[in-house]
Amino acid sequence: MREGSLHQSGRGFHTRAGGDRRARADQQRAVSKHVGADLRVRPAVVALILVALAAAGFVASQLPSWAADAFLHPGRRPVDHALRGSFEDVEFAGAGVRLKGWRFAAVGAPRGTLVCLHGIADNRMSVLGIADRFTHQGFDVVAYDSRGHGDSGGDTCTYGFYEKLDLRRVLDTITSRPIVVMGSSLGAAVAMQAAADDSRIHALVAAEIFSDLRTIARERAPWFLTAGMIDRAFALAEQRGAFHVDAVSPVSAAAHMTIPVLLIHGALDHETPPDHSQRVFDALPGPKRLIVVPGVGHNQSLSGPVWRDIDEWISAIGSNSAAGRWPAPADSPGARL
Repeated sequence: MREGSLHQSGRGFHTRAGGDRRARADQQRAVSKHVGADLRVRPAVVALILVALAAAGFVASQLPSWAADAFLHPGRRPVDHALRGSFEDVEFAGAGVRLKGWRFAAVGAPRGTLVCLHGIADNRMSVLGIADRFTHQGFDVVAYDSRGHGDSGGDTCTYGFYEKLDLRRVLDTITSRPIVVMGSSLGAAVAMQAAADDSRIHALVAAEIFSDLRTIARERAPWFLTAGMIDRAFALAEQRGAFHVDAVSPVSAAAHMTIPVLLIHGALDHETPPDHSQRVFDALPGPKRLIVVPGVGHNQSLSGPVWRDIDEWISAIGSNSAAGRWPAPADSPGARL
């Protein structure tokens, strides 16, 4: 036979070529079956991929908005109203907001007033220990919740743009002079910006200050925010908070100050690296000292031996402010403990 030789099996006679054709046909049917299944599955997979991409695109488009909100609203730490102490509850009229605070009276005849400013997402409770320390050294102490923090009014934090105006309103109520302002982190930045334009502030103690808002915000931004997203977040924050990011610059304010300034920073501060304090220190033209505390991070520099330096710095107000003589280490004005 032309198409192949006859061949016997238990099921009868057939040609080898005919068997090959049937085998190929079976293979084709099997392939078609799988291809058909793939074609049915593939649209579902493609749809899932498209949905995932759309969701990712939506999230990416919203990240600047979410970042701007987090930037403006760092969170409120509630004040424990069950606290009892030797303080008077006070309320100040800030720049368009009401500020809640405490006033501590000096033990004995007052030597002046210390105004204490807390850090980001904190409140006036953080200064209770400081108040106890300096009232016993003869200072009246004033502490209040920054706008958007604690019990004070306001919905947004502008990192000094409006907060410096609030501080000036608080200073309007103080009669015991001279005035020293002490701030930590956000509070230090607010104090520096206010002191540049307010001669009522005689001296400043600034712990863990940032040099300018744009730089520190970029440094603290989450890794998944691109440079473009961060710029968009800045623009949204400026619009929603009605302020200018680049106007918030303690290092620029420092260049216009002649009052004594004590800067303190933790050497292991990874949230606000000590380079920020160094830049501010370099910009200050007046009496100054920088203490970099070894082995401590953010919100830890005001501890241990550094309080002796703070005591000396603040105590020098009465006798040395007029002559400009302020305590500093013998080796360098920029000391590192």
